[in-house]
Amino acid sequence: MLNKAVLWNLSYGVYIVSTMENNKPVGCVANSIMQLTHDTIAISLNHQNYTNKITKETKKLAISILNTEVEENLIPTFGFCSSKDRNKFENVEYKLIDNLPIITNANGYITLEIIENVELETHTLFVGKIINGDILNNSIPMTYKYYHEVIKGRAPKTAPTYIEEEITKEGIKYKCSICGYIYEGDIDKENNDFFCPICKQPKNVFVKI
Repeated sequence: MLNKAVLWNLSYGVYIVSTMENNKPVGCVANSIMQLTHDTIAISLNHQNYTNKITKETKKLAISILNTEVEENLIPTFGFCSSKDRNKFENVEYKLIDNLPIITNANGYITLEIIENVELETHTLFVGKIINGDILNNSIPMTYKYYHEVIKGRAPKTAPTYIEEEITKEGIKYKCSICGYIYEGDIDKENNDFFCPICKQPKNVFVKI
């Protein structure tokens, strides 16, 4: 029987991948990115991600390589919200390179021209030729292991390494309907400005379990 937690021990980074829908930047969090050759990179994106849809239309994609000093709300915004419903870049510093949005405080970036799509059961594997790339700063790159063990972050349901959280403790619990975070206790006692520590949504998205 597969213990999916073992997948977190594989060597992953944490990235924002992005493209442009007309003049609107769209993007999402990705961790399954691999260099195939000196100028070719593969990226796995879930079929449900809006970024997947737009990438198939534009055939362009950018990778922003995140670091451990990333803004607190960046990963929840890009990981648990959809670009179909909101502009994720609205409150994020970014710049356009090759007409693709790049996170300004990322460690570096790579821009790609997509040359092939491979459709898997739940994901599309995009294969892209490198157009451009550069280093932006020398901060420590964020790994997926760091994201889980230090930041205590969770993976959205569309992530390849998503593990549904098991509820074993007794007592009152509430579950965030957006990201699945479990709040233990009576959430009604929290102030109205309480928000989910993972996806930053208000407490009215929590459901009792």
